[in-house]
Amino acid sequence: AAIGGSTLILITTLLLAVVYRKRSSSSKLHLMNSTSSKVEKFLEDYTHQMPTRYSYPELKKITNNFADKLGEGGFGVVYKGKLARGNLVAVKILDQSRHSESQFMNEVATLGTIHHFHLVRLLGYSFEGFRSALLYEYMANGSLEKFIFVEGDVLGWEQLYSIALGAARGIAYLHDECNRRIIHFDIKPHNILLDADFTPKVADFGLAKLWGKGSDHISITATRGTPGYVAPELWSRNLGPVTDKSDVYSFGMLLLEMAGRRRNIDVRASRSSQLYFPEWAFKLIEKGELETRLKERGSTEMGSEDEEKVRRMTKVGLWCIQYNSNDRPSMSRVVQMLEGNGDDVTNPPMPFNSTPSPGSTIAIFYRRLFVDGLTGS
Repeated sequence: AAIGGSTLILITTLLLAVVYRKRSSSSKLHLMNSTSSKVEKFLEDYTHQMPTRYSYPELKKITNNFADKLGEGGFGVVYKGKLARGNLVAVKILDQSRHSESQFMNEVATLGTIHHFHLVRLLGYSFEGFRSALLYEYMANGSLEKFIFVEGDVLGWEQLYSIALGAARGIAYLHDECNRRIIHFDIKPHNILLDADFTPKVADFGLAKLWGKGSDHISITATRGTPGYVAPELWSRNLGPVTDKSDVYSFGMLLLEMAGRRRNIDVRASRSSQLYFPEWAFKLIEKGELETRLKERGSTEMGSEDEEKVRRMTKVGLWCIQYNSNDRPSMSRVVQMLEGNGDDVTNPPMPFNSTPSPGSTIAIFYRRLFVDGLTGS
């Protein structure tokens, strides 16, 4: 009887497991079908503006059966490919997750409808059920990140300055010049790509949002971006509305990393005062010692014109990361400041608030900035 009872329990458990798996599979299939219908409706609405659509078998042919992997990120894997007419492309195969749907539509809705010399071009896309992919122009030199965080000054100051100015022009176009304003929300060295001639192009619009020209702010439900580049108002709504000035903050952090040729938060810094580069750079500017100290760190000669470029990049970067978003310049103004035309950039005020109390909103922001930036969490 005991054996019979055990057998009955086992059979019942197995039957329940089978039923659960069937229901789970059915639920997943329903979700996939729902997602597929949503994306297809979106593509139908944008069809008159869309780049070329490719089938999955065509993607396999373009990438030689996904033979040449270029890299892997949070949203998928990127492969090198070649179109029939000979153009080299980067093919991003998106992960099958709830985030890939929104990233796919974000990229198509933004890059699929705009064109600018300093924005990476979306050349095509693929969507078949749960499989989606995006095809971009191929950027031979990869991301800016691998050139500014390495030992030895691979890029000269003039080249770095040109890259900074080009990236600024691309972002300014998003904010002020295209038909529908776009906030990128993830400006950082990894998302500035360089072609064979080191022309910079802003990439990765997976977190981007369209922003109506009549609106004075944008609504978001969660913090967007990468720790270390995220503006204070994105951490806490008490610090002001989210606007295009959030991108300005991120660009400022990027610009400072280019000027310092190091990460803004560097746990390997020889002195604690140099741990956070923006604060150290601000103090050096106040003392008039910026160029001298950066010369000591660099491996290439720095002439007077180079010194001017570094000084300008640093000052503009510090203006961009002002704690109060109203004190930050627009990206169009940033372009003007970088172009210079002989005019010096005025010294920025202290970008950071005075040392906050441990429980204040400001303290929470700085704790997140440092802890998340250092740990990558």
